[in-house]
Amino acid sequence: MSPHLIPPSPQSPPARGGEYLVYMSENHKIARAATTIGMGTFLSRILGFLRDMVIAHFFGAGMAADAFFVAFRLPNLWRRLVGEGSLTISFIPVYTEYLTQRSEEETREVTHIAFTIAGVILLILTILGILFSPILIRIIAPGWFTQYPEKFGLTVTLNQIIFPYLFFMGLFALCMGILNSYRHFFAPAIAPIFLNISIIVSVFLFYHAFKIPVMTLALGVLAGGVIQFFFQIPFLWKRGITFRFNFNFRNPAIKRIGLLMIPGLIGTGVYQLNVFIDTIFASFLPSGSVSYLFFADRLMEFPLGIFAIAIGMASLPSLSGLASQGKMEELKETLSFTFRLVSFISVPAMVGLIALKTPIISLLFQRGLFDYSATEKTAIALLFYSVGLWAIAGSRTIVPAFYSLQDTWTPLKIALICLAANVLLNGIFIFFTPLKHAGLALATSLSSTLNLILLFWKLNSKFGKIDMRKNIHSLLRNVLCSLPMGLAAYLICSIGNWSATGNVAAKVLLLFVGIIIGVGIYFVASYWMKNEEMLFLLKMLRRQKRGQATF
Repeated sequence: MSPHLIPPSPQSPPARGGEYLVYMSENHKIARAATTIGMGTFLSRILGFLRDMVIAHFFGAGMAADAFFVAFRLPNLWRRLVGEGSLTISFIPVYTEYLTQRSEEETREVTHIAFTIAGVILLILTILGILFSPILIRIIAPGWFTQYPEKFGLTVTLNQIIFPYLFFMGLFALCMGILNSYRHFFAPAIAPIFLNISIIVSVFLFYHAFKIPVMTLALGVLAGGVIQFFFQIPFLWKRGITFRFNFNFRNPAIKRIGLLMIPGLIGTGVYQLNVFIDTIFASFLPSGSVSYLFFADRLMEFPLGIFAIAIGMASLPSLSGLASQGKMEELKETLSFTFRLVSFISVPAMVGLIALKTPIISLLFQRGLFDYSATEKTAIALLFYSVGLWAIAGSRTIVPAFYSLQDTWTPLKIALICLAANVLLNGIFIFFTPLKHAGLALATSLSSTLNLILLFWKLNSKFGKIDMRKNIHSLLRNVLCSLPMGLAAYLICSIGNWSATGNVAAKVLLLFVGIIIGVGIYFVASYWMKNEEMLFLLKMLRRQKRGQATF
């Protein structure tokens, strides 16, 4: 991709003519930004696993853990709906346009109005969530209301304690949208580590001080949300960004953001509703089913968060910039690149999770009240979740292309179709097969695959013909390189006794050797097959070492 001119961002130093010659292609900028986001997410996920290990040790996969996971799911859903979901994806394209094409005063006014509206809406939702918590929990876990009244009451109490987390995380999402528009990704990416730290610290400090120990988890979540928001403030101040009340809701930018948020809110809600549908079905299954799905989903979210979500977040400002300049051919090239880059990582991650599902779960969670039976049931859920990992990762890179053109309706329509498919598949697998909770994971994977196919189909009609052969060939090549990797890792780790609790050092060593050798085989195979994404990453690393790359 050839160099091109873009207007300077407000954080850039003055330049003659008000423009910069940018010698790094959008591909390199996305890769560098994704690396920053990915590293922050990696640290967060590592601490997240430590957090989950603490939860598994102290609470197992029984009533208390089930109650916490469901109680946390509601405010976490709202956070994704009005925060990281619709607010961020509708805010960044419009805000990027103001940064590059409008005055500093106009941009500052948009910031203040967005803060005012977000604060008011989040406060109302938080109060309503606390007041109507019993009704919400009865909707999301109807089986508990009649079969497990004690668990139901505990879940309501935990939910009411956690719900203010929504307010602070919604404001955090607004901060993230602003900083990402400025091409600053570090602070939002690193902030989630504070949630995990606060939960861990809360459990260790207050577990024996509470009559109901699981309350420590709820307090840890609330504290984590507060810290994450305030951590962004210094980075905003550094760029001259402050939050003030401004009730000029007729501002044209705010109207555009609001119009984009409506379908974005529904679309994100549909996606998150899949999780709630799984929970509703799981509430009729044996106790522990919710926890098995939660732990399996956490493991699958690890590669998704580090790579797929990171690349998707990094690509949105770049795609928005190209769209605002009318550079559609470059936008298509950049989009194709991000998909291939994600598949280069997500496919081996999928194969690796399938091959090493039991060793990973045994090492991370099998201790205290989490026994080998829980490991096996979590492993089967992880197997069926992993089957769709490549499709979920691919979708995370395609959707930003629609948002960059300020089209939030197309992803919504597709999401509604996939929601219906997920509900249908859930019913089939739960009531007509012996899969039980694993069937819910398989339904998620199949509906996610359908989602990716439909997104690509609509993308072709919207952007014109996209060279799908290159993307498909890259996908198949990654599969071929991943198979020997997965086989080698599986054979190496099969030496260990993963059913026994303990022997942590031996398990760590064996799993480490299996992963390292597997990764080595994948990279050697990719290099031998002249994988373009592999060669791109190597070239970027060499440029970075020589100090030729800029960020």
